[in-house]
Amino acid sequence: MTKQNHKTNYHHGNLHQVLLETATEIIRNEGIEGLSLRKLADRTSVSRTAPYHHFKNKSALLCAVAEDVFRLRLEHLKSNFDDESRPLYERLQWFMHDYLNFASKDPEIYELMFGPLIWKQKLSTKELESSAYLCFQFQVKIITVAQKAGYLKLDENVLRAAEVIWATLHGIAKLQIDGIYIHASQVEEMCDCAIDIFFHKD
Repeated sequence: MTKQNHKTNYHHGNLHQVLLETATEIIRNEGIEGLSLRKLADRTSVSRTAPYHHFKNKSALLCAVAEDVFRLRLEHLKSNFDDESRPLYERLQWFMHDYLNFASKDPEIYELMFGPLIWKQKLSTKELESSAYLCFQFQVKIITVAQKAGYLKLDENVLRAAEVIWATLHGIAKLQIDGIYIHASQVEEMCDCAIDIFFHKD
């Protein structure tokens, strides 16, 4: 966005969303450590005090960014997985690969959402916790649908299965983000292997 656009959005009362979007871009390009409320004010062409009317400190801003991305991820998951014009097994494959694609293409944001900075330090807001929970609940729904269709053992605890599948995807994502497995082909093959292990296409 240009400075003029930021000012226009501000006058229309959309400063909160402009600040979130700009903060997200700063994190993507410069990392979490590159974000400050002062820099955010400069990038959006508002006064140095303006961001503090929306976020009391950097921690609150980071939680708001993570919350917003969880919301967008949920919308993305729903619009694609709920498309029943595609075979279910194909949608299950898409879900697994899409998770890893998101982590690999947006590693700084992924680390904010699932890293220790917010969660281990117990800095999460109720809004962030709710947004993250809703996103995970949709993943539980995906596993429930898979089980009902016979792709997962009927006696499997759905919640535990969803947690294990998520933990597997998160582990693969971290291996790539941390540079242990850096080749996309390796990650793709691990994902395909996970799909074959979890979802039985008999």
